[in-house]
Amino acid sequence: MDNDLLKQKIFLEEQLEWCRKQDFILEKMEKLFSEMKALAEYARDYRLTELELDKVNYELEGYKREVNLLERQLKYIFH
Repeated sequence: MDNDLLKQKIFLEEQLEWCRKQDFILEKMEKLFSEMKALAEYARDYRLTELELDKVNYELEGYKREVNLLERQLKYIFH
């Protein structure tokens, strides 16, 4: 294999790995968004006490922090 083909192969393997990492992070984010949606719909559909609403908001904030961490990982991968 000549040098140009080897460089191209290495580049494409790196790109494939980059895509796999992106996909993994995006799948994790999608699961978190799904959980957030389910929690928000639950809060919408049922009459919750103030304490229950506080708990829902606390959980949503936790999901939001997780999403933000994952988003930063995506930005790190982009650069």
